This record gives sequence, C-alpha cells and structure tokens, in this order.
Amino acid sequence: MTTPPAPALIEPRRVALVTLGCARNEVDSEELAGRLEADGWVLVEDAADADAVVVNTCGFVEAAKKDSVDTLLAAADLKAHGRPKAVIAVGCLAERYGDQLAESLPEADAVLGFDDYGDIGARLRRIIAGEPHVPHAPRDRRLLLPVTPVDRAAAAVALPGHAQREEPDLPEGIAPASGPRVVRRRLGSGPSAPLKLASGCDRRCAFCAIPSFRGSFVSRRPSDVIEEARWLADQGVREIVLVSENSTSYGKDLGDLRLLETLLPELAGIDGVDWVRVSYLQPAETRPTLVQTIASTSGVVPYFDLSFQHSSPTVLRRMRRFGGTESFLDLLASARALSPLAGARSNVIVGFPGETDADVDELERFLVAARLDAVGVFGYSDEDGTEAATYDGKLSLDTIRERVERISALVEELTAQRAEDRIGESIEVLVEQVADTIEGRGAHQAPEVDGNTTLVDHEGAALRVGDLVMATVVGSDGVDLIASLRPRA
Repeated sequence: MTTPPAPALIEPRRVALVTLGCARNEVDSEELAGRLEADGWVLVEDAADADAVVVNTCGFVEAAKKDSVDTLLAAADLKAHGRPKAVIAVGCLAERYGDQLAESLPEADAVLGFDDYGDIGARLRRIIAGEPHVPHAPRDRRLLLPVTPVDRAAAAVALPGHAQREEPDLPEGIAPASGPRVVRRRLGSGPSAPLKLASGCDRRCAFCAIPSFRGSFVSRRPSDVIEEARWLADQGVREIVLVSENSTSYGKDLGDLRLLETLLPELAGIDGVDWVRVSYLQPAETRPTLVQTIASTSGVVPYFDLSFQHSSPTVLRRMRRFGGTESFLDLLASARALSPLAGARSNVIVGFPGETDADVDELERFLVAARLDAVGVFGYSDEDGTEAATYDGKLSLDTIRERVERISALVEELTAQRAEDRIGESIEVLVEQVADTIEGRGAHQAPEVDGNTTLVDHEGAALRVGDLVMATVVGSDGVDLIASLRPRA
C-alpha cells in the first residue's frame, strides 16, 4: 500500500494596507489587518512585495477624494512589474460611491464596502484568482438602523472598528485577552493609538455627507472599549485617543448620555495608560459635567477638540448647527476656569452659501478672542447628497479662495501667538522620537494635527519613545514648541 502524497503547501498571501484620512480610518485598517492575519495573510509594508494592496480611502472632501484616487492609481501602476496582483479600494470613498467608483476607476480590481469587511480574506483570495467582484450600490446607511437610538444595539449592521469574534484561538497580537474579542492588529509602533468610541452621527449638518455613508450613531459597549484599551496598553501604547464622528453623543443609545463621564476615569486608571484624549466634541452637546471630567480627571488630558465650524449665528443656522461667538467663548472659558493651560482646537468652514462679509468679520472676532491652539480652515464645496448643495447664495470660487487665505493668515498668526504665550509654562511631554532631535507632544497637542514639542537640554536623560517627562517651554516656532528638561533661570 502506497502512502498518498502530502498536500502541496500553499504560499501565504501577502497584503499591504494603505490608510488615508482620519484616525477613525486608522482603526478600521487595523481591524482589517487583524481579520486578514487571522485568516492566514501576511502583512507587508511595501506594496511591491504584496499580492494585494488594500487602500483604505477617504471620502470627506474633494482634496481627500483626489488623494485616494491618486493612491489607487499609483498602486495599479506597480502591477506592470508583477506585483501586486490586485488593487482593492475600501473605506469611505468606496462605501460612498461603490459601483460608480468601480466604473470610473477600472484600474482598481475591486471596490469593497463595509459589508465586505467581515469576510475580507476570502474576498481578496477570490479577487486575486480573477473572480469578478460585484461592487455594492451605494445606499444611505442611516436607513439600516432603527430611528430610536436605544433600539440599535441588536441591529445586524456592519460597523467598522466595532468587530467582535468569539473564537478563543486568535493568533497572538490580535486583541484582547478572553471572551468576545476585538479584532485588531497594530500597524504602527508609536506610543499613541486611536480607539473607536462610536460610529456614525445623528446630526444633520447641511454641509456634511458623512452620516449617509457611515450611518446613524452607535456607541460601543464600555466593556469593549475598556478591554481594547487594556490590549493597546499591553502593546506599549501610552496615549489612548478616543475617536468617533461625535464623541459627545456617546451613551445615548445605551440609555445613559453621561456614560462618557463614567468611562473616562476607568480608561485613565488602566495600567500603562498615561494619557486619555477625547476627540470630536460637538459644542452644542458638550455638557458642563463632561467639561468638568475632561478638565479635572487625572490621566485625562485637558484638551478640547470642539467642532465650531463657524461663529456667526446666521451661518450656523443655515448649516443646521447651533451656538455662536458668545456661547462658544463661554464654553472655552468654562474649560479654562477648571484648567487654565487646557488645549483647544477646532475647524472652520468659510465661503458657505449666503455667508456675508459681516459673517466673516464675526468669525474673525471669535477667533481672536478664542485663543485656540490649532485651527483647520476649509473652503466650502458642494458635497453630493447634502442639503447645502441645493442652497442658493453660492459664492464664487474666487471669493471662497480669498476668504480661506484671509482666515488662514489670521489663524497662522493667532496660533503662533498662542504658542508663544506658553513660553514659561511647565508641560508634560510624551516622547515620540529619539534621534538627532528628541520630539514629542504636550498634553495640548493631539497626534498629527496640533504641532510638536522639541526637547532640548536633555543631555544624560537617556530618553526613550513612550517616556512622559516634565519640561519648561522656552521657545516656539509657529504652533510648535521648544521645551527644556532643565528649568532655566
């Protein structure tokens, strides 16, 4: 009797993930990485070494869409050299446009939506094998969930960044310890990491298309958030950045609108976590109790990422938003009364339909008084499917460009002055780079968006990435700070 031949070994498939856009997309990419690795895929950094390149696209504004398309085309160009074998679009642009994107971009081998994430490994194998993939037809994801927030928990809807697995034998490094586990593989090694608090948004801002392709607001369970934070700490993460489309709504679908105030101290108490930072606060929903918790809880950085968008009440009403200069200044004052050195940042949109010169003057008045550490300035553009795209009173591109330049110049001056005002302050700095220079961030500086702090006078300190040190601000360069480890007379 002859022994049957052993089955031929199948070479592991290699996949490269390219992430564009915001920190929420970073979490989604790490979920995809965890799913793929659990399915036997090998993660590689270089697209030229991969069988499949997965581009996690951004669909927020026109510039981000163009960047996503350019990245997909660049990956497709590599196929002429034999690798990769397939280029796949995922993420917000893919979800938002689906079959339209596939038709207009034949260079991409497939366009996958959020509903494909749960079986991503099998999807990629079939695409590499040459099987056609039918892209989804875009749909309003808000319609997939119940209108009443408390009824959403039981709905079977794909929510990127919320994935749970029941299997007990996930490969090492895919989070976390026991029971239902979040599927995630870190793609970076820095001391800071985003953690998804919730997905979607129930607000109906006239300029924003995000709820239509991200869906209605759904909170993650506190136990899931805490367990993932513990796993991140075990991976060497020292700063947890809570991200969502609207963090101030956290808990409303779980029956407790003040759940974030309870969750933050628990996260800050996790061994290994030095900082907890909250991103994406809606001013109209920012409660005094939440301000108190962020400003006063040990381990929670006093940092307020407030989505003002404008300060003219007239413009804000047309945007389907609330507030204005005085209420926004009162909110900032309440935070600084509790924590005088608190950081504050925002984004503003100029050139919104119907915006007048007086509205721009009002925005300038607010920005001068607000003393923000960082401000993103965006020029308005129509977004498909939004209410504002149907508005009259559209401004010319030249007018919008002029106002963007005007407000950007003011913001550059004001934020540089705010950084200069911090000279002499004693700040805590999270070390992120130890090379020719030592770079980090103060508590008022969020990753990627708010500037950095360069440490000087550090001879003999033997600093490592992830260290948290006290330093004195001795200089500034724009929004960036220079800080000394040794106080100067």
